[in-house]
Amino acid sequence: MSNRDTITLFKFIPKLPTILRYLPETIKGLAMTKITDENRPVGLGLVFEDAVKRNPNGFAVIGDDRYYTYTEFNKWSNRIANYFLSKGFKKGDAVAIFMEDTPELLAVILGLNKIGVVCAMINTSQRKNVLVHSINLAKAKVAIVAGHLYEAYDEVKEELQIERKDAYWLNSGNTLSNPGKAPEGFINLAPQITEMSNETPDTVNKIFIHDSAFYIYTSGTTGLPKAVDFNHNRTMKAVGGFGHSTMHLNKNDRMLVCLPFYHSTALAVCWGSVLAGAGAVIVGGKFSASRFWDTAIRYDATCFGYVGELCRYLLAQPEKVTDKTHKIRKMVGNGMRPAIWDEFKDRFIIDDIYEFYASSEGNVGFTNTFGFDRTMGFSPMDYAVVKYDREADAPVRDDNGRMIKVKRGEAGLLIGKITPKTPFDGYTDKEKTKSVILENVFEEGDKYFNTGDLIRDIGMRHAQFVDRTGDTFRWKSENVSTTEVENALNSYPGVVESIVYGVEIPQTVGRCGMAQLNLDTDHEKFNFENFLTAIRERLPAYAVPLFLRIDDQVQQTGTFKYQKSKLKDQAYDLEEQDNPVYVLLPKTDTYTRLTPEIQEKIDHGEYPF
Repeated sequence: MSNRDTITLFKFIPKLPTILRYLPETIKGLAMTKITDENRPVGLGLVFEDAVKRNPNGFAVIGDDRYYTYTEFNKWSNRIANYFLSKGFKKGDAVAIFMEDTPELLAVILGLNKIGVVCAMINTSQRKNVLVHSINLAKAKVAIVAGHLYEAYDEVKEELQIERKDAYWLNSGNTLSNPGKAPEGFINLAPQITEMSNETPDTVNKIFIHDSAFYIYTSGTTGLPKAVDFNHNRTMKAVGGFGHSTMHLNKNDRMLVCLPFYHSTALAVCWGSVLAGAGAVIVGGKFSASRFWDTAIRYDATCFGYVGELCRYLLAQPEKVTDKTHKIRKMVGNGMRPAIWDEFKDRFIIDDIYEFYASSEGNVGFTNTFGFDRTMGFSPMDYAVVKYDREADAPVRDDNGRMIKVKRGEAGLLIGKITPKTPFDGYTDKEKTKSVILENVFEEGDKYFNTGDLIRDIGMRHAQFVDRTGDTFRWKSENVSTTEVENALNSYPGVVESIVYGVEIPQTVGRCGMAQLNLDTDHEKFNFENFLTAIRERLPAYAVPLFLRIDDQVQQTGTFKYQKSKLKDQAYDLEEQDNPVYVLLPKTDTYTRLTPEIQEKIDHGEYPF
């Protein structure tokens, strides 16, 4: 660890003027993060209503060349809320949301939240069995599908355990002016709400901290996606912690969000930060590195939400005048590597990077509240960083069965203590919930949430992210479950067995997928093109392995666990192995045999993975 990354009390002195300037707002935000009154009304709906009062004629949502004021957008969401109330929907019911990022998506989410309906935020890249699993897991009463996604929904409709299979549909584009014609078997939602009341339903005051707001899907460590119960208390924590206590946005701020709103970063952190200041959220749609700054300039963005990969893509673009002619000075997100932190700030003249660490299901988080560089931030929560055995894939315990805290500067497993103030709400799957709770950690009877992440303590309760543990790796801003990928690979005729793991590629963020395959035929006779076509049908793009290692000897430990540590260390390096290795190069439809020449180009960043 570099000394420049160490956080000391002396480094806080230059921060004091800013800290004191925003102290009243920070205190307000901290109070929102610590709400324990179970009878106090909370939630996204109330937060939005408060922003309406503070900025009724200011813009709330911008996207697709459409501008909605707080008053206009509030009325739109109220019509949606009152429609579903009229259809008998009530607090606790779940609705599967299968929509791409548009102002319509936010209107639907806000409307349903106002009546206490849980929004199951389905990843729009899911298809077939994974899509079926996610919708069934939510026990949704009905689904709302938008645009061309109706085709994927229609394909699996008969396999869904859903109360109403005649899903609602919303057109792509401006549904207020062009509702379009719904596909057969779908109800067009836009015309249904036109005659509904614009008034806020009373239900907005009957939502409390333990009521569910969203189901956010995460890969977890094994198997198919897990649905995390994201309650309204967590919404308040996002608004208070990121909006009031950290970013300090105001009515003139506009946050550009090119991240999917089915993830909590966009949904809670970015939108919550904007609502705290009664500013505008710009629904930017699918991220484009070449058009990003043009979009920021077009909509007068003053800040944006990011993940590490997004920042790397922006740095990889040729320098141009728009790099410095935009108005963005703040950004919030996670995954910014310390190695590119300074370069990014200098090139794009960014003043503040509000890096954070959190998980949809976790009870511990870090936020760069004080604006230090190269850190995922500060945490006031009750957490510990303990020694971790990568080979055993488990925390280290001493002779008394207790875990061992690491020293400052060392990396270890992050665990969050489960208390009334930092509860672990868990998953819809109770067995999954049990599997991530560590007991008797430092004393008899204590309980901690296992984040599955390795971090480095850099002092003053600040930390740096190091890596993920276990059978999940992160690629393209998504958690990839190795079990899910292995199941897909093993289902293909000719694959005897597979082992999936994440490996690093120089000049990229995260780990891409690599699989060791045991084939029933010689690899030179194996049809890699057909194999790729088949697994692309079963897996989202980010989960398709980029590298294949062909080996008929599956290495296991004495307890029959795969020896993934050695495989991860060797990765795709041909000098480290005698096995044939294949690679899925960008913009190709089959795997190519890896050669030293291709490997050298990959290592030098000549392929845009």
